[in-house]
Amino acid sequence: MITYLFVGLFVLMSGYFVYFEAVLSPDVINNPYNSRQESFAERVVRGNILSSDGTVLARTKVAEDGTETREYPFGRLFAHVVGYSTMGRTGIESLANFSLLTSNAFIGERISRELRDEKNIGDNVVTTLDANLQQAAYDALGNQKGAVVVLEVETGRVLAMVSKPDYDPNRMEEDWELLTKGDESESVLYNRASQGLYAPGSTFKIITLLEYMRENKDYEDFTFNCQGGLTQGDYTISCYGKTVHGEEDLREAFAKSCNGAFASIGLSLDNEAFKTTCEGLLFNTDLPVAIPSSKSSFAMESGAEDPEQMMTAIGQGKTMVSPLHMAMIVSSIANKGVLMRPYFLDCVESYTGGRVKTYRPSVYKNLMTEEEAGALKTYMEEVVVSGTGRGLNDLGFPVAGKTGTAEYSSDKTKSHAWFAGFSDTGEKDIALCVVVEEMGSSSEYSVPIARKIFAAWNSGR
Repeated sequence: MITYLFVGLFVLMSGYFVYFEAVLSPDVINNPYNSRQESFAERVVRGNILSSDGTVLARTKVAEDGTETREYPFGRLFAHVVGYSTMGRTGIESLANFSLLTSNAFIGERISRELRDEKNIGDNVVTTLDANLQQAAYDALGNQKGAVVVLEVETGRVLAMVSKPDYDPNRMEEDWELLTKGDESESVLYNRASQGLYAPGSTFKIITLLEYMRENKDYEDFTFNCQGGLTQGDYTISCYGKTVHGEEDLREAFAKSCNGAFASIGLSLDNEAFKTTCEGLLFNTDLPVAIPSSKSSFAMESGAEDPEQMMTAIGQGKTMVSPLHMAMIVSSIANKGVLMRPYFLDCVESYTGGRVKTYRPSVYKNLMTEEEAGALKTYMEEVVVSGTGRGLNDLGFPVAGKTGTAEYSSDKTKSHAWFAGFSDTGEKDIALCVVVEEMGSSSEYSVPIARKIFAAWNSGR
């Protein structure tokens, strides 16, 4: 009996050891508090990080005296998404730390190097990042504060991620004191694409529209006579520039981004159902991504007063969302309601090119039905055809989207410019989100940036 007990314990321990090495080991070693990381670095030269076409984004140069220097050939271009590996680790440098400090070179070579007391060469990590799209997004955002996220609709591959202001990862030690001064949320190290939270402005009308459709099967019968806004009691919501849109149906109200119409819709909604819809779209929960990200918030409760209902419906008030989250929402609309889990790593290879591991697309969940996604796509197409996104109407391929101008100052004089949308060609389409901080009209600032990214994507197909 005792023999069987010991055999059973041995089998359990062996099984756990195999499970730990295959599943848990990378996560444990990647933990920044794990001292084993240093021992790995003592035996392995950190591997390269590559873009999807093999362009080197990060590499380790070894001097004759053995001194190692981590280099980033593109400087600031990939700063936030690739990250850095000195003064701590961030971005893909942190995400892929285990692989970069593991060598799968030919075993004979590894043994030979160890016998000579030489370091082995770490594996290379091939990312999902598209160098051309990253460059286009970076250049388009220019010197403005903000963020850009580009996802591949069918797979969830992260093709580009830009956050500005940025920094040079080649100068972390020299600039560390300057980089870490002041409020963390204002630091250039802060990845606005995944961690920044902003009032979504009129991009949130996508979600308000979805809730209105769910509560009203006859939603297409909606009409509103816009006289430049909507007054309820002592509170007034004005359309952008106090534009008078006149008589309009739901499609026209959405395309023109009529605040009055959507404020009136907000007053008609069931607040509990609205909250349920938002939480089904991943508000108030952690996003399914492998890099640090902030939790978007939907705070309106069932007893909200009219002004809060009106403000919430047009994407103002307490509602906050990250650019990555908004890109994920529009990506699910483009993908018939299905959200693919965003991912950054395509594969791991030995330094000689042998494939070690391949990452596959995975479905996270259905955010909405296929019918709902199809209806939202139709409305978003109208934004580009006849509404506030018409600056994207002559690219030579269909685009659907929603603009937003989000006021964030108490005197309503400052705003962020948004665009969230996707290409609709049926061939490896992209979804993107652009946020330009402290600028103004989305048509003037975010739409031209989106246009340059769509054009770059189309030219590379």
